[in-house]
Amino acid sequence: RQTRRVRRPEGQGLNDLYVRFFRMAERRIAEKTGQGVICFISNYSWLDGLSFTGMRERFLEVFDAVRIDCLNGDVRKGGKTPEGEPDGSVFTVDGESVGIQVGTAIATLVRKQEHKPTDTIALRQLWGQPEAKREELLETAEAAPDTIYKKIQPILPLGLPFTQTEISQNYFEWPSLPELFPKSFPGVKTSRDSFLVDVDLEPLRARVADYFNPTLSHEEIAQRYPKVMQKTARFDARAVRDTLLKRGGPNEAGFVRFAYRPFDNRWLYWEAETKLLDEKRADYWPHVFEGNLWLSSAQHLRKGAEEPQAYSTKDMGSLHLIERGALMFPAWLRDDDITNLNGQARRPNLSIAAQNYLAALGASVEDLFHHVLTVLHDPAYRQANAGALRMDWPRIPLPGWPKGDAEDAANELARSAARGRQLAKLLDCEAPVSGVTQAPLRPEMAVIAVPATRDGRNMASGDFAVTAGWGHFGKGDAVMPGQGRVVERPLTLEERSAMARGHATLALAGQTTLDIYLNDHAFWRNVPLPVWHYKLGGYQVLKKWLSYREQGVLGRPLLAGEVLHFAGVARRIEGILTLQAGGK
Repeated sequence: RQTRRVRRPEGQGLNDLYVRFFRMAERRIAEKTGQGVICFISNYSWLDGLSFTGMRERFLEVFDAVRIDCLNGDVRKGGKTPEGEPDGSVFTVDGESVGIQVGTAIATLVRKQEHKPTDTIALRQLWGQPEAKREELLETAEAAPDTIYKKIQPILPLGLPFTQTEISQNYFEWPSLPELFPKSFPGVKTSRDSFLVDVDLEPLRARVADYFNPTLSHEEIAQRYPKVMQKTARFDARAVRDTLLKRGGPNEAGFVRFAYRPFDNRWLYWEAETKLLDEKRADYWPHVFEGNLWLSSAQHLRKGAEEPQAYSTKDMGSLHLIERGALMFPAWLRDDDITNLNGQARRPNLSIAAQNYLAALGASVEDLFHHVLTVLHDPAYRQANAGALRMDWPRIPLPGWPKGDAEDAANELARSAARGRQLAKLLDCEAPVSGVTQAPLRPEMAVIAVPATRDGRNMASGDFAVTAGWGHFGKGDAVMPGQGRVVERPLTLEERSAMARGHATLALAGQTTLDIYLNDHAFWRNVPLPVWHYKLGGYQVLKKWLSYREQGVLGRPLLAGEVLHFAGVARRIEGILTLQAGGK
């Protein structure tokens, strides 16, 4: 069916079989009998998924009452209640899971003989242990609906979600991210990371040189580097190599820095021709130039709004930099028809409305960029608008939008942009930050993630191998995280005294801290719990970084600079948490 008022469905969710069962029952009642009840337990994705906007619109049109018992229990989202307690699938019996990973919900749809469409639904949330959910369902089976359900009015611009949707009062008066920065690009997807991406430049150069060496046969390359010679439906490996050998290479300009994961920059070989890179994003490449700024953000957050899911970088970004389906928004666009005062052929990536707004305030595109970064990393903003952020592009509060005529709007934007610039430096793991990664370190930073050994001596080169079980290769060369070794211990008096001068993580961490082990005897001393658990785009940043540096994955011990890099990232995260808590 075609939607009437609501946005069109997105994605492939309507292909799920349970949707067909809903449709069969709905058609029987709405189009044939004219009255009846549907009660159906299913996957709960349809409650707020963007594939199901028309389905929800239809239910509001043809039923008099819509009641939802949301049973949660979604293993994919961590299997936790909002308070962090275990949240099991209602189908789990005696601790044995029946294999249902996704959350579930019971829908009760009622159509009366004298039909009247509804614009509200009745909703209740059931969280916790499976047996407790089943008991609550039994105990309330005959209860009056008004006593157990909360009335919700689905929001049309968000696709009529059948869930509680947290949203600020003026949310829809703010511009969305694409309404400010109209041009964006998907990140690069190689589908051959093990060949085209590397932590180290020289091994990457060597592999690519072999690939372009005409004296090496396809069979020899396949033996050395199986992934790059593996034929797929979209990649004729031999034909691609033949084409590139005929052209000659490699292209020296194609060896570039690559934002692979948050705080994890690597080297990429980018090739403009053929399908050597699965999705090379040729239209993206020209806009990656020195001095440009990039924001990675997603249209909706599958990970939830509890953590920031926006990242800034100056380098070319991976498709999976932070989130499946995220796009890269540049501050500037290359334009060879324009040359500015600095001799650069570029123009700001701004809508007409954004240009007019910034002109009224005497502000720049980079001021706006950094204000947006501040907003998307603000826990209060994410909490207040969590429901909307699950459904669509974030909308950005701007003082005095759209004319910039509010009192003190220019100063308010400037203050926010200044914080965004601090945040951008902290997120850029290659940019020195005075007092955080650059000496002299602030006292609270100097005691965080200090390289150490169990016998009290300084780390030496023999201590740098990561063998504590942080990662291993899984299917298709994917790197899977391991448990590693983490030791929780009380803070020492020296650590507590130094960290008290900062104020972000000490209150959150309580009385204890963590030592994170590389191997049996070397570790980083004093990684505060909030720093260790910090996530960005669904990734636990430090643990993710370690999973790729396990010696069996990396193929070598860490370098001394990489040991210090881990410490630096821990301190950057401390700085981010401090900034978010109102510090400096």
